[in-house]
Amino acid sequence: MPEAAKDAVEDIGLMGQIDAILGESLESFKKHQRQDGHWVFELEADVTIPAEYILLNHFLDLLEPELEAELAEYIRGIQNEEGGWPLFFDGHSNLSATVKAYYALKLVGDDAGAAHMKKARQVVLDLGGAESSNVFTRFTLALFGQAPWRAMPVMPVELMLLPKWFPVTMWRFSYWSRTVIAPLLVLRSLRPQAANPRRVGVAELFKASPFEIDDFNVRRTHSFWEGFFFGLDRILQRLERHFPKRLRQRAIRKATLFFTDRANGLEGLGGIFPAMANAVMALRALGLPDDHPRFKTALTAVRRLISWERKPRFIQPCYSPIWDTGLGSLALLEADEAADGTTLKPALEWMISKQILNAEGDWIVQRPGLPPGGWAFQYENDYYPDIDDTAVVAMALHRANQPQYEEAIERAEKWIVGMQSRNGGWGSFDAENTNSYLNHIPFADHGALLDPPTEDVTARCLSFLAQLGYPPDHPVIEKGRQYLLAAQQDDGSWFGRWGTNYIYGTWSVLCALNMIGEDPEAPHIRRAVEWLVDCQGEDGGWGEDAATYWHERRGLAKAGTASQTAWAALGLMAAGEIDHPALDRGIAYLAKARRDGDKWHEPWHTAVGFPRIFYLRYDGYSRYFPIWALARYRNLKAANSRKVQWGM
Repeated sequence: MPEAAKDAVEDIGLMGQIDAILGESLESFKKHQRQDGHWVFELEADVTIPAEYILLNHFLDLLEPELEAELAEYIRGIQNEEGGWPLFFDGHSNLSATVKAYYALKLVGDDAGAAHMKKARQVVLDLGGAESSNVFTRFTLALFGQAPWRAMPVMPVELMLLPKWFPVTMWRFSYWSRTVIAPLLVLRSLRPQAANPRRVGVAELFKASPFEIDDFNVRRTHSFWEGFFFGLDRILQRLERHFPKRLRQRAIRKATLFFTDRANGLEGLGGIFPAMANAVMALRALGLPDDHPRFKTALTAVRRLISWERKPRFIQPCYSPIWDTGLGSLALLEADEAADGTTLKPALEWMISKQILNAEGDWIVQRPGLPPGGWAFQYENDYYPDIDDTAVVAMALHRANQPQYEEAIERAEKWIVGMQSRNGGWGSFDAENTNSYLNHIPFADHGALLDPPTEDVTARCLSFLAQLGYPPDHPVIEKGRQYLLAAQQDDGSWFGRWGTNYIYGTWSVLCALNMIGEDPEAPHIRRAVEWLVDCQGEDGGWGEDAATYWHERRGLAKAGTASQTAWAALGLMAAGEIDHPALDRGIAYLAKARRDGDKWHEPWHTAVGFPRIFYLRYDGYSRYFPIWALARYRNLKAANSRKVQWGM
């Protein structure tokens, strides 16, 4: 926000400031709308995505010198003071991320003797060497001939042939695991070597010669299941070479058919970079040349993830148009934008056109006979509609109160109700994806193989169904309510699976409890309010970094962020705390915070791909969430009412 404008609004009181900010930010936000009505903002992850893009190019010998130079500049720019690369803003160095970043920079041409490379190498060695990195990093090292294939736990491609009732099958994994692993199984079976045209290696990142290390399964057993699967892996390491060749070829064909059937055209396998990159490498390993239509399409899908909004460019992990358009529409509706006006009408109609009505995705395995009716997260991803996105989009359509949207809302309602898990919660893409023993297989050292129900997605689904008029005693609502109450943390907060972290989860659940008619004076709501008030920062905002996903680091960050402050404010309003001083301070923080048009300054990763593994920064979060919170605050203050109108 320009200094002159800031000085001007400080003279007109808080409500006057809010009106001025909303006017300016809404005008700016609308300018980002695409011609067909949707919004999509940049989605940024950690250093592994641009590093893996460079590694992919050098695996294929399809180099892009100009782009790779920009990616290298981006990678260098986020190296931390320790010399490594963290998983989130201002975090500690992560071994696997640092190994990939170092290798990518060396492939591009950075001298191993340069100061930044020396520092990175020392970080790797201090953290145990490249041999201690995670499975996916060791897989990359094996592809480039830097480590032996025994560095990988056994994940035989014959897994594709096992029946669905078997304890370990692809159908028991999450959507992202299925799409990432299927091409990976092909690669592991064929064991191709990267072209690596510059013959770059990273032997200096190992504490000992990798080919002399007998045990690469660095994860040690701490439970029955870890011990069981670790022992099984040792047996399979010896037996795998004796598997029948004909059976292996059949399994390779089935794995290939699995990921090519779900190739998703120019949107790419699963719509996510890791799966898409693995698919490209698997197609190359299967012998497809550069000019083969299937290979060209798969590679183009990867290259469409290049960010063009700012310099230096980076690689996005995926696109988020449905999520951005759904949340942006809800914020505009809160700000009294007309549902049938020139801005919202095309946005809502665009979302209608993206509803998945004719494709039965992988979710059908657990819910046979359930009619489809969801929305994906990306532009197209018919096999994998997102339950969270579906609830958000359907809420926006319902709030628009237009008769032409009724059929789409009904289809979404039936699908969401049908996707509730037996424990009362909702996962993101599947039902009953709760076989927790699978997170202990050596191949899943990241611990993110599954898609179990979570508090935030459950809250969204309950909010949507209550908005439709489901009464509190409806079995679906009551089961979801019981799930949420059982999941409350001892301090009164709720965990946030897809947003950082307890602020996100607490906001989500308080909104849902408000919508289902929970008494705001109930003890569990009072505890949540007390927790929100207690963790407000000295600056009036709320801030929490990804370190809170480690239980030993529950203390929240002191500095506020725009999106997290908006979540906390919306949570307090959902709990009926319209006149609480903490809410006033939070709104004042948003009014005074650094801003450029509709974009509040926000350096942190405030979203999550996988807790403790992969974090995200949505460029849209610092735009539509502050608008949403300010507009609701203005509306509730004007109505002089403690009743909140909506569940989000």
